[in-house]
Amino acid sequence: MNNLQQQQQALTRYLRDPEQQATPADMNAARVEVYRDLVFNNVSQLLSGTFPVLIRIIGEPRWRLLVRGFLRDWRAQTPKFAEIAGEFIDYLAAQPQVLQQGQWPAFLLELAHYEWVEMVLQQSDASALPLTDPALLLQRPLQVSALAWPLAYVWPVHELDPHNQSDTPPTQPTLLLVRRTEDFSVKFSQLSPLALRLLQRIGEFAALTGREQLQVLAEEAGQAASAAFLANGVALLRQLHEDRVVGIT
Repeated sequence: MNNLQQQQQALTRYLRDPEQQATPADMNAARVEVYRDLVFNNVSQLLSGTFPVLIRIIGEPRWRLLVRGFLRDWRAQTPKFAEIAGEFIDYLAAQPQVLQQGQWPAFLLELAHYEWVEMVLQQSDASALPLTDPALLLQRPLQVSALAWPLAYVWPVHELDPHNQSDTPPTQPTLLLVRRTEDFSVKFSQLSPLALRLLQRIGEFAALTGREQLQVLAEEAGQAASAAFLANGVALLRQLHEDRVVGIT
């Protein structure tokens, strides 16, 4: 390894972990500290726009601890700035021991994921599903829009803020639909268990028609595929279709 490579590696080790790594030899300490602060502040600013509620809850000092740990311990697989927040989510998910230090909120990972989803949908290049004849929803296979994400959380992530926290999760999970509308705003709405399962099934069994999806959904729920059940299912499909959540393949 030549001297330049040694200097580069010594510099990056210091920039990632200045508390444990020595300032690189033969480099001006004051200039190295400028780079140290630039790297940390740039990464912190890139992330902070995605996680405003999380930062308000844990406070700036603990937020800086998370960012420092991310810089020190994680090796990102993307060079794209827009994907750094996703790497931060992977870091939190892959290292649960991080969340056991400093009395972190038990909901930290789920709240971070919830906030990240909004950013991903706002930046997505996917196109909205076209509106088609709703009468075909029962006759044709269906698809879920790439701009609509059905999500299930242990914690009520949509209600968390500095004044609304809990040490124990509720008895029922939080089921949400997150979708981007035509004006590029992101909307969050709660789902019933059957609505969530319907959207999951459409993704899992893409060859089934809307009618077949509802019939099997009724069987999964231990209910007969009665006229009333199918009528409610059709109403749900029509609403999801009107909101561009579900479309015909």
